[in-house]
Amino acid sequence: MSSRLMAVTALLAAAAIGLSGCSGTPSAESPRAVSSGSMSVASTVPAAPPSPECAAAPVPGFDCDLQNRVAAVQQYLGTRPGTTGVVLHDLQSGAVWENDHAKDPTWTASTIKLAMVVDLFTRDRSGEIHLTDDDRTLIQSMLHSSNDDAADTLWYRYAGGDHLSFNDNFAAYGMTGLVPQRGFSEYYPYWGFQKCTPEDLDRLIHYVLTDLPADERGYIVGQLRSVDPNQQWGVWGAGPAAQPGNKDGWSEEQGGWVMNTVGFVGPDTRFTLVVMNNLRGQGDYNAGRETVTQVAKLLFDGRY
Repeated sequence: MSSRLMAVTALLAAAAIGLSGCSGTPSAESPRAVSSGSMSVASTVPAAPPSPECAAAPVPGFDCDLQNRVAAVQQYLGTRPGTTGVVLHDLQSGAVWENDHAKDPTWTASTIKLAMVVDLFTRDRSGEIHLTDDDRTLIQSMLHSSNDDAADTLWYRYAGGDHLSFNDNFAAYGMTGLVPQRGFSEYYPYWGFQKCTPEDLDRLIHYVLTDLPADERGYIVGQLRSVDPNQQWGVWGAGPAAQPGNKDGWSEEQGGWVMNTVGFVGPDTRFTLVVMNNLRGQGDYNAGRETVTQVAKLLFDGRY
């Protein structure tokens, strides 16, 4: 054996002796120093990031981040004027969260215009009516800027001799709790004086996104995503990255202001959200608008 090879062999043997006192397996969760004489070698395997803890009781189908956001909404609403009904629906998992006021009858204000559009498209498709170019312009105006004159024209034109054609059909689109209100207009029922619950609007937007033919659904989704600036609140609070779309409604009714929003969130319209704020004389338009917009922001801002 050459002198050089003998030297290398001796060095390897010394290293083996120096390491012989080490025992066990390095932890996968933390660094461990392995000593060899005066030299220290650190061996590190990164630990998996901790999962976020759920601050609230589990909502089946919601991840912990969304459950924590729901808890934040509940806390926030406890500080706001009036009462607010909320329904959050994940169309992918089927998970639904609703608060204690989700069954409260509340003035629909202009959110009922969305149901009117669904009914007009449905009756036109069946051949019961024939929508003209003028009708379609009015429909676009109702969705884009919540034009009341457009809603009046379409209601009077297509409500039928007994004025019930719209209301007779609304339940088929999920508005089973909708009740027209007497004593507020000579023309009864009238779109502007009706009450429903947040659950009704949840079923309506679910119907729009899952039951309408693709062309009608695509048209409504496109319109709700490009509403006039006076409609860009409520569900719009989810933030532009979430590609929200909404139909808002607001009015000062018997009992005070109501501020409502119904719409969807996500590039794939995965989530639907309904918020109906009945201020009960405790606040005005600005207070209600802030409340329903902040709910959407708390739930979705930063998730997309």
